[in-house]
Amino acid sequence: MAGGQNTEGDANLSQPAPDRTLADFGPVEKPKRNRYVLACATLASMTSVLLGYENGVMSGANIYLQDDLNISDLQVALLVGTLNLYSLVGSAAAGRTSDWIGRRYTMVMAGAFFFVGSILMGFATNYVFLMVGRFVAGVGGGYALMIAPVYTAEVSPAYSRGFLTSFQEVFNDAGILLGYLSNYAFSKFPTKLGWRFMLGIGAIPSVFLALVVLGMPESPRWLGMKGRLGDARKVLDKTSDSKEESEKRLSEIKEAAGIDPDCNDDVVKVQKQSHGKGVWKELLVDPTPFVRHILICGIGINFFEQASGIEVIVSYSPRIFEEAGITSSNGKLLATLAVGFTKTVFILVATFLLERIGRRPLLLSSVGGMVLSLTTLGFGLTMIDQSDEKLPWAVALSIAMVLAYVSFFSIGMGPITSVYSSEIFPLRLRAQGKIMGVAVNRVTGEVISTTFLMLYGAITMGGSFFVFAGIAAVAWVFFFVCLPETRTSEDMDVLYDSYIKWWSALKDKQTDALHSFTLAKKFVIFTFVEGLLSPQNLVAHNGSSGYKLRIPNVVEHT
Repeated sequence: MAGGQNTEGDANLSQPAPDRTLADFGPVEKPKRNRYVLACATLASMTSVLLGYENGVMSGANIYLQDDLNISDLQVALLVGTLNLYSLVGSAAAGRTSDWIGRRYTMVMAGAFFFVGSILMGFATNYVFLMVGRFVAGVGGGYALMIAPVYTAEVSPAYSRGFLTSFQEVFNDAGILLGYLSNYAFSKFPTKLGWRFMLGIGAIPSVFLALVVLGMPESPRWLGMKGRLGDARKVLDKTSDSKEESEKRLSEIKEAAGIDPDCNDDVVKVQKQSHGKGVWKELLVDPTPFVRHILICGIGINFFEQASGIEVIVSYSPRIFEEAGITSSNGKLLATLAVGFTKTVFILVATFLLERIGRRPLLLSSVGGMVLSLTTLGFGLTMIDQSDEKLPWAVALSIAMVLAYVSFFSIGMGPITSVYSSEIFPLRLRAQGKIMGVAVNRVTGEVISTTFLMLYGAITMGGSFFVFAGIAAVAWVFFFVCLPETRTSEDMDVLYDSYIKWWSALKDKQTDALHSFTLAKKFVIFTFVEGLLSPQNLVAHNGSSGYKLRIPNVVEHT
């Protein structure tokens, strides 16, 4: 047998090696972008224009409507800030609505809400009327905020999911820029008409987006959860990089829907879902270390995105520039327009860096730049506030730092928050995890934007930005400690389990080192005391039964 094996081995060795070229030793070629997926993700993310427009346009419109309707700063703050709470209502309803009627029709509903809200605001005759319109539009924006990234994540292949999910932030920033453009374009109109056109014109893109969305395919996950496996398979074949990935994604959907993995029927009966009761228990009542970690990460990144001050920059840019020394309305709107343009340009840059550089390094660099720019902005505004004379250098510095801040935010923190929230949760927890992240994001944005004018009045504009800089610094530490890189991993359970074990091992090593140091310290003290109390070091004291301690001489022992 040995001889036979050698003969077989010699025969294999005698075969000529296949010809290889230099390309065989190069890096593995990445799959090409799927144009069909790209179109679907783009159309879905375009719904984020609605909420972005509503955020951006109010920053300039409130200057004119405050004069026209004769409302106070507190009413302005409520008008600006409550959009976050209104959008939270839409986001909370979007999960159940999208499970009921599908992702596409939920996006159509978002457009319908926004259309009605814009019309109501455009024809508002008093503050209450205006707030009702703001509420309706905010609900529509909340629907879009929730459903766009969920649809994009469900339709995208693993390789391009991060890149495509970041589109939501791109179009949100495009909406903010459109809002600023609307402010500038209609600022020449009479006061009574100008702000109404600014707010009412938003009805036009909502109609266009609602019609365009109808041409998109439905989410394969929703189709699978409804038992329409044949339709889900067709969409997956078009949106996957390979047949193997399509089958893998279909298997995951079957598992989530409780369908037999070997079932290949086009239509199957799916058991009634529990509407996430078991998921909420797994998330909040009895989470595993893995679930607890991803929940902290998802909530944390959404909290710090808003707590670091972006809502203030977007909603109160004209006031910030006025504090910096720009007094004319035209100048304030132009400077605000520069903010929107800068934000949009850098978010486009970020979409291409997400897959090349990765989430973690881009996020840490972004937040580090935010800390620096916020601190410098606070310094510039403080110098302007404390000086009796105009300081051109401080004015220029403050404007530059506002632009620097939105640049750093848009290149990392902005897009990564949405991407991270959509991809870190496993499929069974994704919808509820995303809801919790959005809820924290909206509530934090509401608190920050509503209280900013009071904070500004209490500790000055410069002091407010020092506070935001401190929050951003805490955010950097949190991200460094808690958030792993997710760019190259599709299996979040394995990734986070390894990350948790790594930190646990590090903590164990630190604990072991501290324990060893304590033992060594006790040993040294014990040895020293034992030597001092040895019989030869104890001598009788004046013939009594007592003893006194004789300190040994080092020379003696030598």
